[in-house]
Amino acid sequence: MKHLSLAFATFIALTGFNHAVHAAAATAPENSGYVHGDLGPPHGDPIHAVLTFPPNVPAPTYRNYPAKVIVELEVIEKEMPISEGVTYTFWTFGGTVPGKFIRVRQGDTVEFHLKNNPNNKMPHNIDLHGVTGPGGGAASSFTAPGHESQFTFKALNQGIFIYHCATAPVGMHVANGMYGLILIEPPEGLPPVDHEYYVMQGDFYTTGKYREKGLQPFDMEKAIDERPTYVLFNGSEGSLTGDKALKAKTNENVRLFVGNGGPNLVSSFHVIGEIFDRVRQEGGTHEQENVQTTLIPAGGAAMVEFHTDVPGSYVMVDHSIFRAFNKGALAILKVDGPENKAIYSGKEVDSVYLGDRAGPNLAAVTQATTSAAAGKLTKEEQIKAGQQLFAGTCSVCHQTNGEGLPGVFPPLAKSDLIAADPKRPIRILLQGLNGKVTVNGKDYTSVMPPMTQLSDDGIANILTFVLNSWGNPGGRIDASEVTKARAEPAPAAGAGH
Repeated sequence: MKHLSLAFATFIALTGFNHAVHAAAATAPENSGYVHGDLGPPHGDPIHAVLTFPPNVPAPTYRNYPAKVIVELEVIEKEMPISEGVTYTFWTFGGTVPGKFIRVRQGDTVEFHLKNNPNNKMPHNIDLHGVTGPGGGAASSFTAPGHESQFTFKALNQGIFIYHCATAPVGMHVANGMYGLILIEPPEGLPPVDHEYYVMQGDFYTTGKYREKGLQPFDMEKAIDERPTYVLFNGSEGSLTGDKALKAKTNENVRLFVGNGGPNLVSSFHVIGEIFDRVRQEGGTHEQENVQTTLIPAGGAAMVEFHTDVPGSYVMVDHSIFRAFNKGALAILKVDGPENKAIYSGKEVDSVYLGDRAGPNLAAVTQATTSAAAGKLTKEEQIKAGQQLFAGTCSVCHQTNGEGLPGVFPPLAKSDLIAADPKRPIRILLQGLNGKVTVNGKDYTSVMPPMTQLSDDGIANILTFVLNSWGNPGGRIDASEVTKARAEPAPAAGAGH
């Protein structure tokens, strides 16, 4: 009995329900207008919600009563990086993609203010999936540039919900980054954890190819055909890697609020090297346990929780894996702390496995892009940029020292193939290589796929780095040479090299 009493007391302490409200609701007559989730009128003075930029999450509400909560959100259209040296005109809620995180409590009355910055060019509105009412607020919030709209709703249902713009063409507004998350806490709050982070996936459609430099416009045809150029976490490639990686320590509990803005793709969310202890799939109230990968639909969200046992770099991906390593859907949680050999004996994840997003952001690539745009690109800048790109593109096979793997991948160091024709590697990267090739007197028969995902300046910088490394003859490859080679007809199928 003592244990039962203690358990009951603990339950009461943790839930913090407004028992008077619940009692009144339970005894209310059927025609009283009581609705499930309506925990009574707001108490106290109005509260101005504190909204946070991703990946941060506002603090818990720490309330055991419903309140009137005022939420103010501004739409801002702005040009921002989508990848190194690549920019895109995003339409945003609050100036970031995803938009600011909103946190309220079930039963709260939310007074919502949507502002459309006067410098914007388009009207916008907001559809919050946590709203009970036509359009989720869309019809009440249509707002022209320089104007503000207001509407009020009661947060009847707990959960983690998407919000997004619903102005026509809806797909274009969403594809430009107009989405975010609103958390409606259960009345008792969520169990405490050491870290809460905000991660949101989206697919983007640009006229240029993946990592093609400069300002890239939206491509409606690609969007309709569901052929994204980028699949990203938090709106840009590298937004949660390098010095921007999420952080935790060993023996901590981490909760991720993971959304999928779409507009098209379903996310297969996975953290490499972790198992989710608990998942609230699709933002619902029932938990699944011991989950490896969870599906998050476009326009959906989930809460995932796990415990950190050993240190290392934990890679978050969309496990539709080409999206991770070839379209940008990759983030990192960096866990620091003492090793636990009883759980895991190996070393931290290799940087080559993580690709060019394992280390600091690609500053040298950005500098090379800036210099090239100004017509002032130097060979030294190309070499530095090429070295960073080589680490994430070529070093897995050819090794960081250019020695390759005996009998498998030919060496790039002191390569007689490169010395005989320094321009030949351009064709190899663009067209691939199959069949026997002899390098430094040894035969290799591996297959190298075409690296057509690389931009012209990326290929030029990688090859300039290779030409000036490991005893190779030196020299320089210009992006225009790559452009010219790319335009040449590919060899006939089965012709070999």
